[in-house]
Amino acid sequence: MEIIKNIFKIDFKKFNLYTILSILIILIGLLMWISHGIRYNIWTDIGIYSITIFFILSGVLGVLISLHSIEEK
Repeated sequence: MEIIKNIFKIDFKKFNLYTILSILIILIGLLMWISHGIRYNIWTDIGIYSITIFFILSGVLGVLISLHSIEEK
C-alpha cells in the first residue's frame, strides 16, 4: 500500500516549465478535438480520438512526472 501512496505524492512547489508545457499539451489535444468537431461537424471520428487521446495522456503523464516528489532516506 505504501507503493501506491508514493506514486501519487504530488508536490505543487515543483511547478515548473515542464508542468506548464504538459498543461499546454492537454489544451492542444482538447482544442484540436473541439475545432475538428466544429469544422467538420463530426464528433465521433476514431482518427481524431486517437490523436486527442495521445495528446491528453502525454500531458497528464507529463504533469504527474513533473510534480512527483521523491523522498530520499
